[in-house]
Amino acid sequence: MRRSRLETRRRILDAAYGLFWRQGFVRVAMDDIAIRANVTKRTLYHHFSSKDDLIKSALAHSSEFALSRLRQFKRSSGIEDFIDSYFGELSDWAAKPKWSGGGFTRVVVELADLRGHPARAVARQHKVEVERWLTDTIAAAGVPSAARHARQIMLLTEGAMILMLIHGDRSYAQAAAVAAKALVSRRATARGAGIRSAAVPSNWHVRSCRQ
Repeated sequence: MRRSRLETRRRILDAAYGLFWRQGFVRVAMDDIAIRANVTKRTLYHHFSSKDDLIKSALAHSSEFALSRLRQFKRSSGIEDFIDSYFGELSDWAAKPKWSGGGFTRVVVELADLRGHPARAVARQHKVEVERWLTDTIAAAGVPSAARHARQIMLLTEGAMILMLIHGDRSYAQAAAVAAKALVSRRATARGAGIRSAAVPSNWHVRSCRQ
């Protein structure tokens, strides 16, 4: 693509995701996106064949940006410091004006009755990549059973985001951090030795996650 065409496409994607995130993926119309991106509807449909195509592409664009930021996340000297920083960032994100939760989770909820929607596949893959990043980070900190702990922290992350959105109370991120540190601590592992944990499949990173 020529530079101007790439710039137009990126402007549409940025405008679309901004509207989707604030107003909802279902509620936003293509007319709204065209106005926000300052393009004609003909130009909009030249780049994206349908609203479904645009939702999928906007999510993929956002996923690339979000995962790039995650990979730049400064690794702390210890796992507890990492957990505090990780959930601290989540709390800071929720403090932004008009914060409305995680877009990848929201799109699956909004499209819950459309299991084959391409945007759901993008959201699912994004969650898989985040879980993989958590596993690598936890393993690098020398914590055993990294994949199992990563999945537990994913559950705490999703729960904290949803409850912060419902209650408008960012202390849920702090509560999630406390729970995560208990899960990865040796003492908590020793106390829970008699509790049978659900096994994480060896191919967890390529299986579909219902998130």
